[in-house]
Amino acid sequence: MDRTHFLYSAALRYFAAVAEFGSIRAAARNLNIASSAVNRQILWLEDALGVQVFERIGRRLQLSAAGTILLRHVRETLTGFEAAVEEIDALRGLQRGTVKIATVESISEAILPDIIGRFRRRYPDIHLDITVISADRVARIVEDAEADMGITFNPKKSDFLEITSHQSVPLGAVVAGDHPLAEKDAVTLADCLDYPVALPGRGLSIRTSLDRALTHIAKPLKVYLEANSLRLLKSVVREGACVGFQTAIGLEYDLARGELAFRKLADSGMPDETLAVICRSGRDLSLAPAVFFDHVLSRIDRYSTGN
Repeated sequence: MDRTHFLYSAALRYFAAVAEFGSIRAAARNLNIASSAVNRQILWLEDALGVQVFERIGRRLQLSAAGTILLRHVRETLTGFEAAVEEIDALRGLQRGTVKIATVESISEAILPDIIGRFRRRYPDIHLDITVISADRVARIVEDAEADMGITFNPKKSDFLEITSHQSVPLGAVVAGDHPLAEKDAVTLADCLDYPVALPGRGLSIRTSLDRALTHIAKPLKVYLEANSLRLLKSVVREGACVGFQTAIGLEYDLARGELAFRKLADSGMPDETLAVICRSGRDLSLAPAVFFDHVLSRIDRYSTGN
């Protein structure tokens, strides 16, 4: 039973559906009601607010500035309502709850499985909903209350975000185990540019750090590959095709087998990556997210490394 029907008017529920699906027709199909009913409620809402909540662009509807503000309010309120229901259910002895987590690819491979495994042994009935996206989008969906928390790298400062834990994690060159750079104890960015390189795609936090550092290097850059998947970059580097860049997080298995080598970049002023746990400022987590949040904080510092 969807108990949000008792909380929100049809206009706001239909508005949220149109924002999600991008059209009145698609929202109506999802809601299983007539398109005219959805359209009527949207028009009523815009009339009541005195502003347009959507901009009509071709066949799609895009949120206006006012609509973006309203959608944030709707999501916050619905999330708060769901959290309250979970806590009430917990008081009734129901062992359930949902935690919405946003994270990046390397963390989802190397850190979260251990954290989740330990958490499940203690709380087997709590449902985890995990979204794996780029670092900048992690911060955005936490800000917009689409996720209870985020585990990410280099979150930007924001009035809407609270960084509750941060650990320094070195950025380094990653090469195949038999690559010439694997024989060196210290590697600089200039050393890496003697070979073709594989760069993380724009939008990944590591790429931002690299672009900043590369402006100080006079050598030409031979980019063999760009990709927004660190898993793909790691696989290409393992084949010996090029030099990659990332933290050691997510490389543990390959490093132990000697298939990859990680060398911290020795350039003066090269910043470490910041592994951070974030949540929305001023938001009180409900029971299940709060329990998982505390569990993450108790283990996250194990993953910073200076190797």
